[in-house]
Amino acid sequence: MSYSMSGGLLLVLGIVVLLGLLFVAYGVSVYNHLVTLRNRVDNAFSQIEVQLRRRHDLIPNLVETAKGYLSHERETLEAVIAARNQAVGGLKEAAGHLNDPAAMQRLASAESGLGGALGRLFAVAEAYPDLKANQNMLQLTEELTSTENRISFARQGYNDSVTAYNTYKQTFPPVIVAKMAGHSEDRALLQFDSEKLAEPPTVSFR
Repeated sequence: MSYSMSGGLLLVLGIVVLLGLLFVAYGVSVYNHLVTLRNRVDNAFSQIEVQLRRRHDLIPNLVETAKGYLSHERETLEAVIAARNQAVGGLKEAAGHLNDPAAMQRLASAESGLGGALGRLFAVAEAYPDLKANQNMLQLTEELTSTENRISFARQGYNDSVTAYNTYKQTFPPVIVAKMAGHSEDRALLQFDSEKLAEPPTVSFR
C-alpha cells in the first residue's frame, strides 16, 4: 500500500516537473523569438538611417552647386540647410528612441520639411538654364531621387518589422513573457505625411 502511494507521489511529482520544464522551455522559446523580432526592428531602422544620412550628406553639395548660380536666392538656400540640420537632429533623436511615437513623428515632420525645402529650391532652379545644365546638379538630383526611393522601401520594411514585433508580444500567452522579460514597450511606426517622402519635383535638367 505504501509502495503504491509512494509510486503515485512520484508520478505526480514527475508530471509537475515535466510541466515546469515545458513551461520554462516555452518561455525561453518566446523570449528568443521576441529578441529576434526586436533585432529585426533595429536592423530595419538602421537601413532607414543609412539612407537618410545619405540624403543629408547630399544636401551641402547640392547647395554649394546651386550657390554659384542662385546669388539672389540666399533665403531659399539657407532654408534648405536649416531644414537639413533639423532632419539630422530628428534622426539622431529617433535612433535612440524607437519606442517613442513622438520622436518618430518629429523625424517624419523634419524629413517632410526638408523635402518641401528641396522642392522650393528645385522650383527656383527651373528659372536658371545654366544651373539646369550643370552636370553636378544633374548627378545630385538623380542621386537624391534614387535615395528617396530607397528610403521609401526601407521605411516599409521597418514598419512591417515593427508590426510583427508589436503584434506578437501583445498576443496571449507571449504577452506574459514579454512583460516579465523587458519587452513591455511597443516600437513606434514611422509614418510620413504621404507614402513617400516629399521628393524634389520632377524637373528636366537637360
